[in-house]
Amino acid sequence: MSISENILKIKSKLPEGVSLVAVSKTKPISDLLEAYNGGQRIFGENKIQEMASKFNEMPKDIAWHMIGHIQRNKVKYMAPFVSLIHGVDSLRLLTEINKQALKNNRIIDCLLQVKIAAEENKFGLSENEVLNLLASEEIKNFQNIKIVGLMGMATFTDNQAVSYTHLRAHET
Repeated sequence: MSISENILKIKSKLPEGVSLVAVSKTKPISDLLEAYNGGQRIFGENKIQEMASKFNEMPKDIAWHMIGHIQRNKVKYMAPFVSLIHGVDSLRLLTEINKQALKNNRIIDCLLQVKIAAEENKFGLSENEVLNLLASEEIKNFQNIKIVGLMGMATFTDNQAVSYTHLRAHET
């Protein structure tokens, strides 16, 4: 099955209101173009440099999502075009995104990354940090970002009980 056929098949099974983000990291432009020609318009990358390079080569009606961990000093490379940043895990990063969005006369949508896994290598904010961030005076002054939701990375395991229990522990 071709990439474009696979895209169409997957999209036909999605409920209304659900969007498919094609994770295009490490894939060549030819694969992305095939997905694009199959109707895919949202692509996710986990490296800013790779996303910026692909942005320059691909059609401009693509919504680019940054799905990886972000270093503040690299925000400037994606600020002119990124549609959604999935992993915002600090006020300092939000401050930089707002600053770079302002320079590009844009409003950038962001998801706050919540730490829902007990793993040390996972990034994210605790529930209290999210609440404090949303109530902070600093965030009220940001005019060039829009927090549109939350994102969390669960523990990588086949044991659904572990993931579910960990998620439930964070619901309280």
